[in-house]
Amino acid sequence: MAAMQRPPFTALAAVYDAIMADVEYDHWVDFVLTYARDGGLEAETALDLACGTGGFTRELYGTGLRVHGLDGSAEMLEVARERLPADVALSVGDLRTFDLGETFDLVTCVFDSLNNLLTPGDLGAALGRARAHLRPGGLLACDLNTRLGVRELWEGSQIEGLADLPDGREVHYHWSHHYDPGTELGVVQAFCRVEDGEGGLDEFVEEHRERGYDPADLEPLLAGAGFTRWEIVEYPDYAPPSADTARVWVFAWA
Repeated sequence: MAAMQRPPFTALAAVYDAIMADVEYDHWVDFVLTYARDGGLEAETALDLACGTGGFTRELYGTGLRVHGLDGSAEMLEVARERLPADVALSVGDLRTFDLGETFDLVTCVFDSLNNLLTPGDLGAALGRARAHLRPGGLLACDLNTRLGVRELWEGSQIEGLADLPDGREVHYHWSHHYDPGTELGVVQAFCRVEDGEGGLDEFVEEHRERGYDPADLEPLLAGAGFTRWEIVEYPDYAPPSADTARVWVFAWA
């Protein structure tokens, strides 16, 4: 039986945290808040865009920030609700059009989530909405895969492994990547096989697509979104990116 094709970030929600257990969200939060403090911003409130299951959101909350998380996937947010404190607000929303009616000291969007916006127009719209939700003097912090990063996402173009779920079951995942030069998109086929607890298996596959954005692509979009100044750097040392940089971090001030 062929694995069932599912929309992006739906079936994956149930196994995402197990597969991504080694992601250093705590280090990323330190990276962001150190930059903010060095820039004179002592943030009290944060909006975490494309928050998914809340890994980065939880680390932001743990530093004492009042945090609101937003994501386009109701399935991912359902998992986030289970793992986050009740006073973390969560909203379903489209990065290009959302309007929460309030502003924040800090807006974040991490783990190359913005690369899922497949046109510069869509990315520009998302940056504009992020800017609209920042108070004057607030900071946007986000990361994106560059064009090189999307072309060469993983060594060998695949990752595979087993991960333990909280209920004792196992998920086997096999994710393959290819780059389509015609569309300039990276395409990931994310296959997962999960024991169903009764001796059977649940198999599904999601297709995820990304467009890479270089600093030269990002700067006019940041200007068009209304940011006054920005810096594009590498993690973890805030160094200027080079031609070989696969992922950049953007810090943009309102």
